[in-house]
Amino acid sequence: MKGMGCEGTRAGASPRLSPAYWRLWWATGVNAAGDGVFAAAVPLLAVTITRDPRLVSVVSAAMYLPWLLLSLPAGALVDRYDRVGLMWRAQALQAVIAGAIAVLAASGRLDIPMLAIMTFALGVCTVVSATAAQAIMPDIVAAPLLHTANGHQQTITTLGSQFLGPPIGSLLFAVAVALPFGMDAASFALSAALLAVLPGCGRRRGEHPPMRTAIADGLRWLVRHRLLRTLAVLLGVNTFCGHLGNATLVLLATRTLGLDARGYGLLLAGAAAGSLLGGLAGARVVSRAGELPALLTGLAVNVVVFIGIGLSPNAIVLGTLLAVNGFVVTLWNIVTVSLRQQAVPSGMLGRVNGVYKMLGWGLIPLGALAGGLVAHALGLRAPYLVAGVLRGIVLLAAVSALRRCRTA
Repeated sequence: MKGMGCEGTRAGASPRLSPAYWRLWWATGVNAAGDGVFAAAVPLLAVTITRDPRLVSVVSAAMYLPWLLLSLPAGALVDRYDRVGLMWRAQALQAVIAGAIAVLAASGRLDIPMLAIMTFALGVCTVVSATAAQAIMPDIVAAPLLHTANGHQQTITTLGSQFLGPPIGSLLFAVAVALPFGMDAASFALSAALLAVLPGCGRRRGEHPPMRTAIADGLRWLVRHRLLRTLAVLLGVNTFCGHLGNATLVLLATRTLGLDARGYGLLLAGAAAGSLLGGLAGARVVSRAGELPALLTGLAVNVVVFIGIGLSPNAIVLGTLLAVNGFVVTLWNIVTVSLRQQAVPSGMLGRVNGVYKMLGWGLIPLGALAGGLVAHALGLRAPYLVAGVLRGIVLLAAVSALRRCRTA
């Protein structure tokens, strides 16, 4: 039964977040801090190797390409095997890969192809661990608390990956190029250790169809669910636009606005303040405004924000707009993740999430590459302006489609 948890819930007891959830929360926080360190350091490392925005965007695209290539089989694996075991093993492998990046960076032997390959490998592991993490939530959290639990997850993820990690990563990079990647490896190792003692739900019960059949079942389920299908397509377009702009953000900040490595890290930390506020207040906003108004408002704000970023005269304006963007993106995540966890049967959640993420995140590498090409051809401000216009067009089509879904 969804929401009862691997550890169980006492009959008649008020639903509350279980100890298993809080262990997952701590592991998420540690991992997120390492991700933030890596997110700030890897573009800085790429810029030391090349100044070509097209090559910088290749590194960004490599991290997300696995969502396009491997989301479907990863979702089937998550529905077939112990989700906790998949999570900690994937993160243990990430610790090894991040450690290898640190060694190669220290020796000065990294080039763009090698960096892209290793970030791709990290992305493969992320696909598995992130898909399992979302799928396991209904197993350890009662259904009425999913918005709250996902809000807490968004808060700690934002705190680590955007608020604490980036300034630490940029500061460490300024000291020694290998330090942030060594810290990322340590965070993966610690997170894997925390997850390894989390009570597992064991191998998923029942007979499992062949992988191809299992993947097809997840695809059919999502295609038949009008609301989730619409949100997946909408997410795909928005993530394409988001990374069309963000892929060359480091160049906009350092070359156009004149920030150094420390300033870039502080810019990302300032932007994270909005995401952190979204994680803390998101569930309350959704309960008062409603899910559909919250989603549509966030989409409208993002259109204005992206055009504003493209026109930013200085780092203060840029950081403020990034903070607003972080708030509405976090709000979107809280609503849409909770909708999937409530609507999809537990035994199908991994596969449906895999299909959803393939549609929603599969266009990220294409957006990143497009951003590099647009920046090379039209200038470093152009990607955000193009992305803002595209988001505005999509919003006009999305309004009526989402309203029909919610009234159907």
